[in-house]
Amino acid sequence: MRSFDYTKLKDRKWDSEILGLVAQIHEFKGRQELYLQQKPAELDRLIEIAKVQSTEASNEIEGIRTTNTRLKQLCEEKTMPRNRDEEEIMGYRDVLNTIHESYDYIPINSNYILQLHRDLYKYSEKGIGGHFKNTQNYISSRDDTGNEFILFTPLAPYEVSAAVNDICESYSRVEDTQDIDALILIPIFIHDFLCIHPFNDGNGRMSRLLTTLMLYKSGYMVGKYISLESKIAKNKQLYYAALEKCQHGWHENKEYPAPFIKYLLKTIIAAYRDFEDRVNIVSEKLSAVDIVRKAVYGKIGKFTKSDIMEMCPTIGKTSVESSIKKLVDSGDIIKCGSGRATFYIRSDSQ
Repeated sequence: MRSFDYTKLKDRKWDSEILGLVAQIHEFKGRQELYLQQKPAELDRLIEIAKVQSTEASNEIEGIRTTNTRLKQLCEEKTMPRNRDEEEIMGYRDVLNTIHESYDYIPINSNYILQLHRDLYKYSEKGIGGHFKNTQNYISSRDDTGNEFILFTPLAPYEVSAAVNDICESYSRVEDTQDIDALILIPIFIHDFLCIHPFNDGNGRMSRLLTTLMLYKSGYMVGKYISLESKIAKNKQLYYAALEKCQHGWHENKEYPAPFIKYLLKTIIAAYRDFEDRVNIVSEKLSAVDIVRKAVYGKIGKFTKSDIMEMCPTIGKTSVESSIKKLVDSGDIIKCGSGRATFYIRSDSQ
């Protein structure tokens, strides 16, 4: 029978890679405080962009999509949903907004998790929001021939309520004592949550929302300005691979959580690096082409228009496209490929 006692983690030895990743994030967090004090206007310009990217990416991972225009309208609350996908996108938007605005007042407990899940589905007619699962679910995959197979069997429905209570209570006890670094505790909690798989639907999105919430509550605010969900979506095969490695022996309390801890910590570090790069770019009063040029010269190797748009969140798509064309014409960058396969390289790399 699976049990949950995070106090045992304080006696666990972690390898040098995990300890190094934790130390790096502590350094980033220290610099984060300086940015929050010195460049509040620039940071405000990043928040709304990150919200849209997070809403899009977290739903995209689950195959929930709409057009870019509709996504922006939905996130800005300028339209109503037209279909089931858009209903779920609006639900994610609302829960993310709640976390952004009220994270200090959202405790990590079973009742609040149920309420967040309720709000995730408040525009939906599925009738599952705010309720733990009532049927057994499975984590599955497909082989090279397209045949589906079961990777992992989560807890049975009758075990879910007690298990969620247990991970929340154990997390709160350890968080209060601060015997274990939050950067190790949070990935382990999220991995346990995903192995419990407490809902009929929405487990992945809830895990990412809870990750953001728990990081905020621990003072790691980077997800407010850089979308962690977008980072995960870009490397979702690594995300699934890390989860799979940690699931072996989970039911018997014999799992090895290090792969998922490392994955999540590396994702946070990537977000912090982007955060510092983007603040430096948007803090200077430059023309659109100079903003893009500065972003380009921060890239190594191949990059796409989407990469540059992500690096230059304060200027629009048209301005990015126009600026890229000017940089190609001036010889600063070189265009390679065509159509969807188009990418660019810096001319000084030749």
